[in-house]
Amino acid sequence: MMDLSSLKDYLAEDWRAVQRLMTSALRCDIDILEQVNASILSSSGKQLRPLVSLLVARMCSREGKVSEATIRYAAASELLHNATLLHDDVADSSDIRRGKPTVRALMGPSASVLVGDFWLVRAIDLIRGGDGFSPMDMEAVGIFSKTLGDLAQGEMLQLQKAQECDTTLEDYERIIYCKTASLFEASWHSAALSVEADKEVCRKIIDFSVNLGLAFQVRDDILDNVGDTSVGKPLGVDLMEHKMTAPLLCALECVSAGKAEEIRRKVASLESGNNSVKDEIMKFMAENDGVAHATRMLEKYMEKALDALDMFPESFEKQALVQLARFTAERNC
Repeated sequence: MMDLSSLKDYLAEDWRAVQRLMTSALRCDIDILEQVNASILSSSGKQLRPLVSLLVARMCSREGKVSEATIRYAAASELLHNATLLHDDVADSSDIRRGKPTVRALMGPSASVLVGDFWLVRAIDLIRGGDGFSPMDMEAVGIFSKTLGDLAQGEMLQLQKAQECDTTLEDYERIIYCKTASLFEASWHSAALSVEADKEVCRKIIDFSVNLGLAFQVRDDILDNVGDTSVGKPLGVDLMEHKMTAPLLCALECVSAGKAEEIRRKVASLESGNNSVKDEIMKFMAENDGVAHATRMLEKYMEKALDALDMFPESFEKQALVQLARFTAERNC
């Protein structure tokens, strides 16, 4: 298993600088907001986006060092990620996030949206830098603003497809690009930009980021069907929300059009507590090797992500990125 703590120790002062900047960026004189911000920061998960940002910047830098902009963009990527989670918790009516009650559950949906907006604005402030607003910062703002549009479009497309239960594999790839891979792309493309990497290097980092992001989300969707329930997450949550993901979509590709339509109707009929129909659909996925086919999809994305790193000379940072990519494909939570 990838030891993220050791990586953070290796990144040393660069990692500490990102943590300090996130804390300072969120400061305000409203006590309740300060308390909420501190609580979110104290349970902020793996922080994969800023961690990889630092590794990417070091790997792409001619001197092997990050810049002041690297630290800002890396911190902003984590603030932006958490802003989207605060909004997602409202959209999905989620009560638990990372094993703890969500802001939505504790304070209501309005508070969750407002805190998310605050984190989003502070993320944009970090990206644009100080008063100078350099050409690099302007380009970074464009990169991240595209991602914000992608995130909104992905959520709305997923909502539309959940209502109609007509999701195709092409729809699914677009949804997971918009909802997951686009933020990976913005985080790590901006990291390469921050050390003045040339266009070819940036293109390879984009390829790495997008394909790793797609693999990351496919793995999440596999775990929704065969994950370890001991971590406290029930199986089939996406299915109950009429979200058709890789394991089911791959299984549908293996049967007749009539059978596929029958299963889609069953998904559309699912309601809370309707476990017998859910179990029937999950049995259908198992019988038609949905998870195995989805795993092969994941492996193709992973192969493309790792291929994108081939042009870079060997370094600790490159090997760490390879290991992180493999961890993404094999994780159990």
